[in-house]
Amino acid sequence: MSHSAIVIGVGPERGLGGTLCRRFAKAGLHVVVAGRTAEKIEGVARGIRDGGGDATAVVADATSEGDVIELFRRAEAIAPVDLAIYNAGNNMPGRLVEMEAEFFERCWRIGCFGGFLFGREAARVMEPRGRGTLLFTGASASLRGRPGFAAFTAAKGGLRMFAQSMAREFAPLGLHVGHVVVDGGIAGDRIEKGFPQLAESIGPGGLVDLEGIAAIYEFLYHQPRAAWSHEIDVRTHKEKF
Repeated sequence: MSHSAIVIGVGPERGLGGTLCRRFAKAGLHVVVAGRTAEKIEGVARGIRDGGGDATAVVADATSEGDVIELFRRAEAIAPVDLAIYNAGNNMPGRLVEMEAEFFERCWRIGCFGGFLFGREAARVMEPRGRGTLLFTGASASLRGRPGFAAFTAAKGGLRMFAQSMAREFAPLGLHVGHVVVDGGIAGDRIEKGFPQLAESIGPGGLVDLEGIAAIYEFLYHQPRAAWSHEIDVRTHKEKF
């Protein structure tokens, strides 16, 4: 039986979401490419189809309950969802005394609440089959708080604890829940094109390789039940930790 994979939080083609979509399409899954910007997700899906893979673009807001429910409904109509990846949530720095409550809540909704909606719907379709893999993208802020990142740390730390709770609840039922901590900036368009001076200051080898990160997700997906990992961290050789 063929299976589908959902990746939500897909932006630039040279981003983690897009790289994960291409990686799992090559692995033979029908990838449902989900994000808020139709042009971006359709570009990723079209590239997969042009390369001989199977992909469908679905516009979805990770913080909208209706959107997430519909996303899983559409994916299940294509093929049973065997892999679901929550990749939503970008770095949102801000000085605490200048921070509006709306900013903090928006960061939490994207980074944590959306993970709850996505994880719940994944469990609802996977649990009856007794199989499936659910992976969450973490960040440096998942592990430690830094000045100027209170909102982002609260969101990513909450997502990490949520992933742990899901893993303990659903592993006995056959669901593999994992959390990947990307400890550092990623060598993709978001930094290299959006913040070229930052990329230059970091220097060669200072940003985490996209394909290297995606390989970890694929490794988690293919792990046998008798040897599951829950959390893996990835960083460059230059990163202090």
